[in-house]
Amino acid sequence: MIASEIGSTNDGPVSVLCDAPTGTPLVVTTMNERAPLISKRRLFSSLSSVFGFTSSRTVSSGGYVEFGASNVESGRTLGTFAGVFSPVALSMFSALLFLRVGFIVGNAGLWVTLFQFVIAYGILLFTVASVCAVATNGAVEGGGAYFMISRTLGPEFGGSIGTLFFLANVVSSALYITGCAEGIVENFGPSGYLIGEGNVGLPDSRWWRFLYCSLLNVISLVVCLIGAGMFAKTSVAVLGIVCISLLSVIVSFSIQSPKKIAIPEANHLIRNGSEMVYRMYTGFRLETLEENWHQQYGKDYSSDGKDVDFATVFGVLFSGVTGIMAGANMSGELRDPSRNIPRGTLSAVAFTFVCYVIVSFLTAATSSRELLQNDFIFMMPVNVWPPFVAVGILTATFSASLSNLIGSSRVLEALAKDDVFGSVLQFIVKGTWRGNPVAAVLTSWMLVELIMLIGSLNTIAQINSVLFLLSYLATNLACLSLELASAPNFRPSFKYFTWHTAFIGLVGTLVMMFLINILYASISVLLCLVFVIILHLFSPSREAHWGSISQALIFHQVRKYLLLLDSRKDHVKFWRPQMLLLVGNPRSSCPLIHFVNDLKKGGLYVLGHIKVGQLSDMEVDPTLDEYSHWLTLVDCLKVKAFIELTVAHSVREGLQHMIRMSGLGAMKPNTIVLGFFDEELPHDFFEEGGSLYSADELKGAHATSGHRVFPLRSSTSEKALGTVEYVGMVADTLKLGKNICLCRHFHNLDKKLMIAKSSSVKFIDVWPVNFFQPDDEDPFDTTSLFMLQLACIINMVSGWKNLHLRVFLCEKKRRQDDPGNNISSSMPSHSNAHRLRQQLQMLRIAATIQEVSGWGQQAAALPGGSVLQQLSPGLRKPRADSFGGTQLDNAVRVYLLSVNQLLRQYSEQTAASFLYLPVPPHGDEAVIYPTYLQLLTELTADLPPTVLVHGVSPVTSTTL
Repeated sequence: MIASEIGSTNDGPVSVLCDAPTGTPLVVTTMNERAPLISKRRLFSSLSSVFGFTSSRTVSSGGYVEFGASNVESGRTLGTFAGVFSPVALSMFSALLFLRVGFIVGNAGLWVTLFQFVIAYGILLFTVASVCAVATNGAVEGGGAYFMISRTLGPEFGGSIGTLFFLANVVSSALYITGCAEGIVENFGPSGYLIGEGNVGLPDSRWWRFLYCSLLNVISLVVCLIGAGMFAKTSVAVLGIVCISLLSVIVSFSIQSPKKIAIPEANHLIRNGSEMVYRMYTGFRLETLEENWHQQYGKDYSSDGKDVDFATVFGVLFSGVTGIMAGANMSGELRDPSRNIPRGTLSAVAFTFVCYVIVSFLTAATSSRELLQNDFIFMMPVNVWPPFVAVGILTATFSASLSNLIGSSRVLEALAKDDVFGSVLQFIVKGTWRGNPVAAVLTSWMLVELIMLIGSLNTIAQINSVLFLLSYLATNLACLSLELASAPNFRPSFKYFTWHTAFIGLVGTLVMMFLINILYASISVLLCLVFVIILHLFSPSREAHWGSISQALIFHQVRKYLLLLDSRKDHVKFWRPQMLLLVGNPRSSCPLIHFVNDLKKGGLYVLGHIKVGQLSDMEVDPTLDEYSHWLTLVDCLKVKAFIELTVAHSVREGLQHMIRMSGLGAMKPNTIVLGFFDEELPHDFFEEGGSLYSADELKGAHATSGHRVFPLRSSTSEKALGTVEYVGMVADTLKLGKNICLCRHFHNLDKKLMIAKSSSVKFIDVWPVNFFQPDDEDPFDTTSLFMLQLACIINMVSGWKNLHLRVFLCEKKRRQDDPGNNISSSMPSHSNAHRLRQQLQMLRIAATIQEVSGWGQQAAALPGGSVLQQLSPGLRKPRADSFGGTQLDNAVRVYLLSVNQLLRQYSEQTAASFLYLPVPPHGDEAVIYPTYLQLLTELTADLPPTVLVHGVSPVTSTTL
């Protein structure tokens, strides 16, 4: 024997053990004992097409699949005829062929009947094309239509449609059992055709019929408990019996002479008591065909005399031909589903359509309208040997009911295995015996019993039609979505499918749903949407890795609209912040991550992280493993952000790459946010008790790697980032034309305080003055307007709305009419306060202007009017401080201390402050940058959460 590795899956590497002389594969192993059974089956389906085998034995505890020659061991024993053609044909004959063709022709007329059959089969044909396309695009497992829909549309839509498809099969099973019971009563009930007029047969009433239905349902249960294989073995024989009965009907129409036929006792509309009423069977006559050519709707005697219309007739007709999924529902038992389903389904559809057209024409040409409207089982007395029809009715309806009961149990089993409803359906998974879903069969059987309480076959038929139409709509929607999304892996081998067929099928099913019954259709659609919402919010399988068509469609549309988003058409009126937040460690940055998420105002938000190193020295890119942790972080913190991770020689170089490359097309970051460089020890918000940001998924060590997720820097270890590099990042950002925000003290941000009604936190503060070089024009420059815009945005966000916006005005000069005015009369008559008030009004910013008293004297104390002038080489004095910078002039220190004191004085009730960030000075970076950072540190010491802002382009507009 020869062992070789042929590839890998999500469950581990895949190896094949082959026989040396022949090369025959004997064992396939996934090297993963925990690999789900469905994955192993999919693996087998793929390999079987390569090696030419059609059977396997899956051992779930060992992680391997054995190939063999026995089809019995695999459980996939059914071929095209027995597994698909027979169940589909029987389901499409069902109760319609012998029990309702007369009702349809007698009310709708021949041409409308044929038109309705064309509509119904047109919808079916387009839906079959979609089913075949999905079935031939990959391995189809158990669950049939549900499996195909869910694996295409995703867990939410797939689970909801699968649930409704399960209910449709249940209703269909109840419909056919009701039809079977009706056939029994019409033949063996009081004055039944096989009992004779006036003879006592089986008792007949609503509850007697329910008893007969229940007995038939019990027989179905017994067959299902024995297994689907038993039904498959008998389905061919049953189909043969039905075909013989149908042939006898066709022959009888051709040879029977005209005769009077007694109306059944169950028709209380025209028959009272024991008085006999007769209607004519005319045989082949042109007058009869002309009479039955046009529509003439009457009353339905089986539904207490309800009026019949086009929708009622079509609902009954369509309910009889909804069996196209019967073969797909047996996908778990088919040898080659991708081949069996298309061939068997299409041939069964063609066969049944021809049969219905022939029977409809013969019915219209030989039977009077009064007979057709008042005797649904008129074929019995017409037949040369009436028991033929009786046998055909009982076998067709019972087999169709049995097929739908098996199908519904298989769909329910698939829903349970996919964990769609969590623990609610776990008993279905546990209740499986020798591969037969006993618990699913019992559950389906009980629901069928409930549906049979409705009683009227025609009423159940309308419900059945609507539910099946909804599942067909979903199937067409799935294929249409795949085609429109241009998914490269959607390559069905079925060649007669296009998006046109899926679209026509979708529109047809939607229109017919509401045409049959608006109430039932509305309830079904509403129920589907409710299931979608419930599964989206609570289903454990919503994270299933099936692949959702929604992602493919979103990708397709996003790409298209990104191409339409042209940066040359940007206008300041529609500016919004597009944020790139560089995160060193998310454990200590949770409040800041949340704050920037609030600040983005529906714009782009990117969380960036840089791993320092050289990729050529690494065995594998470290960001590959970390990416999933960052996505988990985004989910846990509930922020709407993208993730960008990169490896670079330094953090500064990595930031340059991120600024240039983050985003796509015109959707790129315009504002870079950095945490502040200081000596604060990092906080662990994941582990902190009572924290808003506690994330159980990210606490402690990771389950697979054993390493701590996002480990924090210890108090003794050095920072990976130096002061020169940090300030250089600020300078680089401005060179690249991006706005910059430096955020400090955000570990103190407590959103609970802002929400509390009795909170001491009341304000958002804006200080539109460059404290390093104060000027009266500061409140009106680009940076100050950018600060106002950001403060206004954060004040519009839920949780910040109850705070009041304050703008602090620091004027070096007084107005002319002030008592202590020392300014010449040539100065403007309007103060900056008036100008600022007008500006806020034009910008629609609701804020209070707070004038800072005594600022003129404080600003005058600044030597040379500028802090940055103190960084000139002539005034620089060596000094060893915590940043390794230089000694500052004492007057500058006094000035910064007074400014810091002023800020603290006004910030006792402040949630967040926005300060003006001066541009880093040019010169010797190694000397100037540490001093610049020291100035910012002393300016913002002991303040509330503070954002230092510098803007580079206009972001506000006063125009409409």
